[in-house]
Amino acid sequence: MNNTPLLQAVDLCKTYPSGHDTITVLNRVNLTVQPGEMTAIVGASGSGKTTLLQILGTLDAPDSGNLLFRGVELTGKTEQGLAEHRNRHIGFIFQFHHLLPEFSALENVMMPGLIHGRSHTELRSAAIDLLKQVGLGERLEHRSGELSGGEQQRVALARSLIMNPALLLADEPTGNLDTASGNRVFELLQELSSQLQLAVVMVTHNMNLARAMDHCLTLADGCLTPTT
Repeated sequence: MNNTPLLQAVDLCKTYPSGHDTITVLNRVNLTVQPGEMTAIVGASGSGKTTLLQILGTLDAPDSGNLLFRGVELTGKTEQGLAEHRNRHIGFIFQFHHLLPEFSALENVMMPGLIHGRSHTELRSAAIDLLKQVGLGERLEHRSGELSGGEQQRVALARSLIMNPALLLADEPTGNLDTASGNRVFELLQELSSQLQLAVVMVTHNMNLARAMDHCLTLADGCLTPTT
């Protein structure tokens, strides 16, 4: 049996200059993510949660440390290699949905695949299935302006899964929603994580949601520790 973690961060460090000083955002951060597990990262605003998420998603690079995906080292890959890795393995969902207003829900979900040259017919079928899974089977042709905030975020969730990622990185995905809509989006994340063996790392300020995940970690003073 292969027990290699899906994602492993080892001694990640990240600093930023601030005038004559240096701010340490991440100080030897370690994190292990397994398939099908949901991990919450909590902490005060400005503690570096989004920076950590960007490094895990290879959108930013650590100053030092290692990032491994299924045991393969990512740090040191070329920009093209990292872009291919993101496209193949990682989905992203943010606090604001970033849907394209001129396109329908279905077209928005299909967009990442179209950009990367996948078959229109295959993508359309997969996008319809995903939108049905998130409860929007009757809203396929609606543009984002015709959808509620919760519905828009569910479209964004479906879009993040269209390339069949193994890892979903979520930055405050319920932060801009009312409680009921936020809970619905979170429940969908739980269902999809279980069904697809999708690993989810989610930054959130909502402690109720955070404590409902498999792991809850706090980022403070550059260090990542289990939440007490």
